[in-house]
Amino acid sequence: MPLVDITYAPSVAEPGLRALGDALPHLVSLAVQCPEEPYDGDLRPGDVELRFRQRGPLDRSGLEVVIEVKSKWFESRAANRQERIDTLHANIVAATGLRDVGVYLSLPCAAWAQGD
Repeated sequence: MPLVDITYAPSVAEPGLRALGDALPHLVSLAVQCPEEPYDGDLRPGDVELRFRQRGPLDRSGLEVVIEVKSKWFESRAANRQERIDTLHANIVAATGLRDVGVYLSLPCAAWAQGD
């Protein structure tokens, strides 16, 4: 279950953010799929959580959009994490038209539970 935090500059237009919100669940799921957590193409509530936050006046960033993906560590996921994130970045740019984007992949040791 990836958690995705999106921090964006006030200059980023809402249509670009909506396109990002529409594209990210599928693109992130593709990027982090692995034998331990395969992606079947059928996203359900709780599969990918997106959190948008506009950059504040004290934040410092050289990019218009920074996307941080956190997904549970598995050896199979970690083995090619740079390839995964490079592909995800390219897919985000292609799907949204946003250009000034940074993408960070974090694979912590973690567990997840949710209600029915």
